[in-house]
Amino acid sequence: MILVTILIEKLYFKTSKTIIFDLTGNNLKRMGDQNKSIEIGFLDHVAIRVSDIEASADWYKTVLGLKKYKLPEWGEFPVFMLANRSGVALFPANTNHKELDIDSKNVKIDHFAFNVDKENFEKAEKRYQELNLDYTIQNHVYFKSIYTKDPDKHTVELTTILVDENEFYK
Repeated sequence: MILVTILIEKLYFKTSKTIIFDLTGNNLKRMGDQNKSIEIGFLDHVAIRVSDIEASADWYKTVLGLKKYKLPEWGEFPVFMLANRSGVALFPANTNHKELDIDSKNVKIDHFAFNVDKENFEKAEKRYQELNLDYTIQNHVYFKSIYTKDPDKHTVELTTILVDENEFYK
């Protein structure tokens, strides 16, 4: 079950309240402790599986003016195409690629990522534990990410930068 937090404004309750509900609208639960809410900074990236990484990178550069980030520590992929710290992460959709699992071999959206600060990253891990969600954490040298799945098995990533962001995004 995916949980969504909504801030209900004064016009409904004469005060702000946080309500958590699943996407079907069932099991409405009020939450008194707003400190459990994770503050999202911005949509960091959408990861897409592409048939040709270099052709796609060229397209995003030429058409949208995105800057290419291909870092040696990450290997041949992903290739990030960013503008103002947001963009797409390009991954191969090669059915013969030995490093890809069965779910990663099609041209599709692979996952999406929200950027959070370090405090909210830790808050997210605690929240996932409280909700008994399956999750994994990966260190990507420059970023640390926590991954979980929504009810339709879309991978949802929260990522936090580990280095000086002014240096990284220059």
